[in-house]
Amino acid sequence: MKIISKLFILFFLIGSVSNAQIHNPVEWKTTVEKVNDSEFNLVITANIDYGWHLYSQTVPEGGPIPTTFTFVENNKAYEFLGIPTEGEGHEEYDNVFEMDIKYFDTQAIFKQKIRLLTNDKITIKGSLEFMVCDDTHCLPPTEVDLSFDLQGRAAEEKTTVLDSDADKGFLDKSNTTDETLASETGKEKSKVTGIPKKEKRKSLWTLFILSFFAGFAALLTPCVFPMIPMTVSFFTKQSKNKAVGIRNAIVFGLSIILLYVLLGTVVTSIFGADSLNALSTNVWFNLVFFLLLVIFAISFLGAFEITLPSSWGTKVDSQADRGGLIGIFFMALALAIVSFSCTGPIVGTALVAAAAQGGVAPVISMFGFSLAIALPFSLFAAFPGWMNSLPKSGGWLNTVKVFLGFLELALAFKFLSNADLVLQAHLLEREVFIAIWITIFGALAFYLFGKIKLPHDSDLSHISVGRLTLGLVVMCFTIYMVPGLWGAPLKLISGFPPPLHYSESSYGVGYTKLNESGNISESQIPKGAHLGPHDIISFLDYEQGMSYAKKVNKPVMLDFTGHACVNCRKMEERVWSDSRVLQTLKNDIVLISLYVDDKRKLPESEQYISSLNGKKVTTIGKKWSEFQINKYKANAQPYYVLLDHEGANLNEYSAYNPDIEIYLSWLQEGISNFSPSD
Repeated sequence: MKIISKLFILFFLIGSVSNAQIHNPVEWKTTVEKVNDSEFNLVITANIDYGWHLYSQTVPEGGPIPTTFTFVENNKAYEFLGIPTEGEGHEEYDNVFEMDIKYFDTQAIFKQKIRLLTNDKITIKGSLEFMVCDDTHCLPPTEVDLSFDLQGRAAEEKTTVLDSDADKGFLDKSNTTDETLASETGKEKSKVTGIPKKEKRKSLWTLFILSFFAGFAALLTPCVFPMIPMTVSFFTKQSKNKAVGIRNAIVFGLSIILLYVLLGTVVTSIFGADSLNALSTNVWFNLVFFLLLVIFAISFLGAFEITLPSSWGTKVDSQADRGGLIGIFFMALALAIVSFSCTGPIVGTALVAAAAQGGVAPVISMFGFSLAIALPFSLFAAFPGWMNSLPKSGGWLNTVKVFLGFLELALAFKFLSNADLVLQAHLLEREVFIAIWITIFGALAFYLFGKIKLPHDSDLSHISVGRLTLGLVVMCFTIYMVPGLWGAPLKLISGFPPPLHYSESSYGVGYTKLNESGNISESQIPKGAHLGPHDIISFLDYEQGMSYAKKVNKPVMLDFTGHACVNCRKMEERVWSDSRVLQTLKNDIVLISLYVDDKRKLPESEQYISSLNGKKVTTIGKKWSEFQINKYKANAQPYYVLLDHEGANLNEYSAYNPDIEIYLSWLQEGISNFSPSD
């Protein structure tokens, strides 16, 4: 058995040596495709080696790096029509990232449509960033320069094969800065991004259901609910018989749906079906919507009302008196305008949620929202006798409005958190976010118990059983969140707070965790280190990690990895989690994890010109990617190297291999070759 085991290790090491190389699995070509005399397609084709896959532009946030295009604008010579399109590709659910991910194999074709405004010869420049993986490797984010030569409106089709830096022995290309691209043309630069998402992609059906419930919530507000009897009275007077009443009620409901669907269509057409989605991860977009939702929430809580100009309502109301189908349509429009102070904030929130999906999502969202409002109005207008079953208007309507105000306020901080995560500012870390939500929902519970009174609330001699029950549910939810301050995962609200690693302390405020390596408190984590996967103490800087290794007299394991590296996550979840491997990683080595896709900027004093391609290295990820290529002549991740204190290899490197026994033997071999200093 020992002989067989050694043979397995030998074959693995031989395979590892064969993998120590610079991978270049994608060949890029650019083509100019003529549509008509003034419009052209800039076609970018990726020919992908067998076994590798290229990720789409539409990768959800938290997944692999999407393919992203950047073009230089010149408004006098040409203009862009829309954003880049792409082929159908494949979409599968990824168990590691827990999301649907679209990718391409063999070939991917992207097209950017433009309109030429001149007959002069022009050159359109830009760049693309992409990421590719196979079953065992992921490559770091790579940039390729784009260039298209056109002879004005007389341009003909032309194909150019692009040289990536991998052909020169270097795949990971340094970022071409905005200033560089701008200086080449003297024009403004415009970035066309992919379509990330704030969380796991929801189906349009799910979005429809959520929007329907949002519409039902809007129906139960003091601006909308009292309109039901008024509307029923209008149709009762206008209808000569029951059949006409039912017809008018149906037309009224369809008019409401048409108005809101039209709103969703206008939003989609103005911003573009996909650009809404691209905006959803923009810092300024998230900050603006944070402020908007705070304003909506304050309005719902009773500080002021958001209304459309009164002249609009007067003009529309006058048209409603015309009678007939046109009068019914304007009656629906009058309802939308009059109720805007209550429906506006909810509509705005629903559109923002839909924007995170892009495509026709805003239209679907508005259809679900309007259907929930239209159905009760139409049914009660068609069957006035049902009115007797409706609860009477009263203070409970304002309670519904205030309840929605608290929810709007809580949701607002999700947008602020998104902006903070993108900036990596660490101003709204997990504990702070959870503390804010505990405060908001705690205040909501006290409001429902009648302990807090707001401006438009009625005097309460008692609270109803329903209100008490809802208050108890909210209080339970508030108490449930409290352990989150000490590191509890809070699965019920997963996706809303920042991730567990984005926190002030790894296990929450003042928490000490007992694990397999003993008691580890925040104060015991070495300077410059953090708790990585499975609570392994990990350094993110090579020099700091090597210095600590010398101090504790242990060998070093370099872990070239990436935040978006699916195979790295597989190794961590399936191999590192083994108790024997985990004990070794925690107790017998010093782990240095170098993220090749870390987008954070290097300090100006640490930026340098690459010796490989002559461009400026400006990010932490580029620095470690170039370090891996220079020192180990490899560019794939995961990539593991065991070192002594002088930086010499203790054995051959290791890459992706799900065999726990082989990986453990590799670790033990390297550790046994380490000679501790006296």
